Amino acid sequence: MTDTASPRPYHHGDLKTALLAEAENILEKEGIQALTLRAAARAAGVSHAAPKNHFDDLTGLLSELAATGFARFGKALAAAMAEAGDDPRQRIRAMGLGYVGFAKAHPGLFALMFRSEMLDGQRPALRDGISAARQSLADAVRARSPEKPLSPLQAAAQAAALWSLVHGFALLLLDGRLAGILRSLPDGETADTLLEAVLSAIHVGD
Repeated sequence: MTDTASPRPYHHGDLKTALLAEAENILEKEGIQALTLRAAARAAGVSHAAPKNHFDDLTGLLSELAATGFARFGKALAAAMAEAGDDPRQRIRAMGLGYVGFAKAHPGLFALMFRSEMLDGQRPALRDGISAARQSLADAVRARSPEKPLSPLQAAAQAAALWSLVHGFALLLLDGRLAGILRSLPDGETADTLLEAVLSAIHVGD
């Protein structure tokens, strides 16, 4: 009699990448509570011990998954601003929409990326991913004042203000806290147009 619980033959060319892909799938479909080393191994069709060779433990797996999220996140923000062209306000708009768009498309991964108590911040991949995302925010702030160089304090303050705005908006949206406001908007208005109006209303970076 065949043991249906035994691991399937391993066919992946890159086990680490395969495990991260399965881990993200579990995270998005079932939540963080369902994501374990065993669950990722089972989904990838490998032995329960296999993930330890790449991640050591669950913290390692979560940290590497968050690192891939930050890397994709930073690239998405940079690409959105590049596509917006040279106009500072359009770049800010594009960055904000890209930020919230990523959160909407990957809510589980987005939440994990900011759960520092579950992550190992000393992992190089995670540090590099966070640095890339921060650089995109800094670039957005610098683009807002091209003719008036900012002092280090001003740049830091404006980056913090912009990050606080778009991150807070993303969290409120994912938690359903903006539902009442969205229902009150005229027909045709969406979360995206609301975010654009918010960005314009506070003049971040002027």
